[in-house]
Parts: sequence; structure tokens; C-alpha cells
Amino acid sequence: MNPLEEFIRSRQITEVECLVPDMSGIARGKILPAEKFLRILRDRGLRLPESIFIQTVTGEYPDDEDVTSPENFDVYMIPDATTIRTVPWYQEPTAQVVCDCLYADGSPVDISPRYVLKRVLDLYDARGWKPIVAPELEFFLVAINKDPDYPLVPPIGRSGRQESGRQAYGIDAVNEFDPIFEDVYDFCEKQEIDVDTMSHEAGAAQIEINFNHGDPLDLADQVLLFKRTVREAAIRHNVYATFMAKPMQNEPGSAMHVHQSVVDKVTGQNLFGAADGGDTDLFMSHIAGLQKYLPYAMPMLAPNVNSYRRLVQGSDAPINVHWGRDNRTTGFRVPVSPPEARRVENRVAGADANPYLAIAASLACGYIGMVQALEPTDPVKGSAHRLAFTLPRHQTDALAKFNACKPLKETLGDRFVAAVSYVKQAEYEAYQRVISSWERENLLLNV
Repeated sequence: MNPLEEFIRSRQITEVECLVPDMSGIARGKILPAEKFLRILRDRGLRLPESIFIQTVTGEYPDDEDVTSPENFDVYMIPDATTIRTVPWYQEPTAQVVCDCLYADGSPVDISPRYVLKRVLDLYDARGWKPIVAPELEFFLVAINKDPDYPLVPPIGRSGRQESGRQAYGIDAVNEFDPIFEDVYDFCEKQEIDVDTMSHEAGAAQIEINFNHGDPLDLADQVLLFKRTVREAAIRHNVYATFMAKPMQNEPGSAMHVHQSVVDKVTGQNLFGAADGGDTDLFMSHIAGLQKYLPYAMPMLAPNVNSYRRLVQGSDAPINVHWGRDNRTTGFRVPVSPPEARRVENRVAGADANPYLAIAASLACGYIGMVQALEPTDPVKGSAHRLAFTLPRHQTDALAKFNACKPLKETLGDRFVAAVSYVKQAEYEAYQRVISSWERENLLLNV
């Protein structure tokens, strides 16, 4: 009996959700009875149209679909047995499993976000390196908002009041929503989502959850499932959970910080920390790669028009690619740590980023730096916000840089870069057709 069948039989699963993360990190796929799922496993697998990987966040498709086959071929969903878990919020015993996608000839779908992360990990593996990551994910709880023309506001907590002040690290502020987080932790435990600490962030009803460090692909899978989990737990208590990068005008944005290190895949030794407690040349080159190439990879870390509202001067978010030691104003922070825990924290990615693509981009940039033996700038002391703004300011700027970077295309794949560009350009053009409340407020009777 294969592991998938054993899991389903032993838990008397009646239904299976087969999940494929699309370009925006949305879980797409198919739901089917468990017995039919097992029958299909013995055949080739479930099918989906290749075009789901160029579906925009609004559900549309770019007009120019040259990046996919003209016939919009079927691709085959191949469940990854290591990802199967129960879905704890259903009454009927239900399983969920993350799937890879293959073409009919058995080759991987190279525009699939999960494959792109695997591709980057294979590059590390070929050199005897193994990356380790630990994401930190921020999100807001907001009151139910049925009309998108109205601004979001914090929800009512147990006290019967809305949070109005900044309650960073406030214990009682988190406990205002204790019933939601009891469900979150219960659901995570049942799904083997390895979350660690929780804290209140600077925004009203803004929370951060840290994940324990581990394998990048496994952590990306966990973040995908965690987002579903938090949304489900919140909606059960008549609250929305949002991972928008900047959901509220006068509140800070939400990030997905990624701590990353590299170990020797045979010995497990951290390749970033030297025996004398200092930093290795490899570590310095990894940081230099982030500094040089991350601005070109921004569509993978700041994928939406809203993403760039977070990256502003005077906020907690970075505005450039400087690095520093235990400096939270820089794009890349090196926490104080012993050599075996030496790592860099990439603070650029937003919470709205597809976790597979954010981790892939961050590791790809560091990898290129290591291979090219780049040298970083000197670490910044004091606030990096007093220095020049060097990250892209808008989505169109980011896409132009993304398409101009040959080393990233070689690392991630030309076809994947084209697919991201098609999707994000189509989303930007859809956004440009919207007239905002700011325009109506300030231009309607004044110009």
C-alpha cells in the first residue's frame, strides 16, 4: 500500500482536495471522493489546463498567451505524498495534498511556482549545499467588509472595543482575539504546520507568526496551508484575516521575512559561520547576491500594485538593499548569532507574496552571489532609511527590471520570467482601469 492510500484508509478519509499553488499563491485544483482519488492514482493522475499558471488574481487571463501552448494543453497533477494532511475544519474526514504538475511527456511544468523553487534547490544541491529557511508572516485581522469601496477597520475584540493604538508585542492585545488563535494553533497542530511564536505587531490587530526553520519546499507548503488556515479560523469568528501587503491607509504593512542560511548537505555544517565566530566569504557573497539581484526579482517578492504601498520611507519596511548587523531598518539583517546559526533575514518580501516564489527569489539571488563570488557593501550603522531609496517604486518599474536581468532568467528559466510578466502586466492594466475614491474625493469638483 502506498503512503497516500495508507493515509486515506487509516483515517477513513471520504474526500480529497488536490491543491496546486498558482502564480499568485492561490490554491487551485480539484476536489474528489477519496475512492476516485485512489483509482486515479493508479492511472496517470488528475488533469488541469496549463493556463491556470497564467491566471491572474482576478481570475482573468492575459490577452497574449504566447507563454503557454496555443492548444492550452492539459497538465497532470501528481500528488506529493509528503504533503498530505487532514483538513481539520470539516465535519467529514477530508484530506488535502499539494501536487506538482507534469506535461504528457513527463517533463515538469516549468512555469509552476512549486517547480521553480525546486529548480533553485537543485542548483544548490548540485554544489553540495542545502538551504535552510524560516519564514515570519504578518497579517491583519479586520472587521467583515462586504463593500470594497469602504476602508478596512480593526474588528471588535473580546472587550467589545476596536483596537486603536499601537500595541506592538502587547500580550493582552493578542488575547483580545484569543478564540481565533486557539483555533489557529489547534488547526496547525492537526495539519503538522510547524509554527513557533506569535506576537502582536505594530498595526492595529496586526499579528506575526514565526515558523521553525527547515527545508524551503516544506516551509513554502506550510505557508500555503497556513494562509488557508488563518482565513478559515478568522471567518468562523466573523472576522477577516488578510495578508495584503498594505491593507489600511494609516497602519504599517505586512511582511514575510525570510531567514536563510546554507549548510553542507553531507555534514550539516553551517557554511555562513566561521570557526572563529566571524562570517565566511561564502556568507558575504550570499549577502552581496541579495544586494545586487533582489531589486530585479521584485515581482516575486512584491507581486501586486498594493505591495509597493508598504515599501515607503518612515515605515518598518526597507526601502533599499543595504545590510546591517541586528539592524531592522535594512533590507537584509544579520541577527546576532553563533556560527552554527549564522543567517541573513530578507526583510523585503510582503505577506502577499507567493511563498514558493518569494523563497525561490531570495535563495536564487543569494546563490548567484555565491557562484559569482560577489562582495557586499559595508554594513550600515544607524538607520538605512536616511539613505537613498533604491528598490522599485511601482509594479511597472519592477517588471521592467525583472525582464532585463539575464542571470535571473538563467536561474529561474526564461519561460517562467515571461509567465510572471504576462500575469502581472495584465493585473496592472486591470488596476489602471479602476477609478479610486481618492480621485473622486480630490478631483471630482476641483479640476
